[in-house]
Amino acid sequence: MITENLITWQSRLPTWQQALQNAVRDPQELFALLELPPDLLQDTVWENPRFHLRVPRSYVARMQKGDIHDPLLRQVLPLQAEQLPFANFTTDPVGDNAASKGAGLLHKYQGRVLIIVTAACAIHCRYCFRQHYDYRENNSSELQAIYNYIQSDNSIHEVILSGGDPLSVKDSRLMELINLLATIPHLQRLRIHSRLPIVLPERVTPELIAALTQTRLQTIMVVHANHAAELDNSVTQALRKLADAGITLFNQAVLLRGVNADVESLVQLHERLFEQRVVPYYLHLLDKVQGAGHFEVSETEALSLIEAMRERLSGYLVPRLVREVAGLGYKLPVF
Repeated sequence: MITENLITWQSRLPTWQQALQNAVRDPQELFALLELPPDLLQDTVWENPRFHLRVPRSYVARMQKGDIHDPLLRQVLPLQAEQLPFANFTTDPVGDNAASKGAGLLHKYQGRVLIIVTAACAIHCRYCFRQHYDYRENNSSELQAIYNYIQSDNSIHEVILSGGDPLSVKDSRLMELINLLATIPHLQRLRIHSRLPIVLPERVTPELIAALTQTRLQTIMVVHANHAAELDNSVTQALRKLADAGITLFNQAVLLRGVNADVESLVQLHERLFEQRVVPYYLHLLDKVQGAGHFEVSETEALSLIEAMRERLSGYLVPRLVREVAGLGYKLPVF
């Protein structure tokens, strides 16, 4: 009876929430879906009890079967390399703890604050800089406290919604937050950082678009794609729906060894994005988060890649190469 009730409850959820519920969480199942040799499982995978595997099935479907080095698989597969120590890699590489103002609110940069809407995300990217973040102590459940902080500082003109992933919450919750923010007179812009349009394009529904556009605030969305193989037809349709609704779209990528640390991958990614009216924004050097050292690309190599991109692409297609430095009031350009 309990199982039947659960199935009935799940069937009533919107498609995107069903997809969240049915994400792949077991490395053995992932290997089976990708037709990878089972003996590789023991040799390569670490079942991290704190930051476990989580990947939507539609994202798995974009991976190349039989290829343990597939760039999409590499972003989500927990490897034993995550246990290796790397110098200067820490649990809080970007200084979020020092920037916390309580109630899931971070204030790092002049004129902007960031709300951690939720701890939930559709996908667990192995390089995520918040994989050690204490969401229990820093959550946005107290909307009044967030409102009071922003309302009291008229130098704040922009609010960034982040997480986790802010689009993993229900439309009603998102609309409640946006409507509250819109009542603060000095706020001008709403910026949403989300990976869901890329990894779970089903999330881009008419209801979501209504929630994002029926506000006086100028709405900006920063999506997060790292490789052109992520941009299948379902993703490009979702991005075009957002653009057609008048939402300004930017992309930020992370430079990752074994994923996109070659000029051909970067050129294809940014050309493909711009076809969907997504403007290249940032290419981040890896945040030095504990467990992600095997993804690091040196600054020298990164600069060479940017130079090669400039030779291949129009200037507006070349993202800014940046790194985040804890305590600095802006993203540091790397020249």
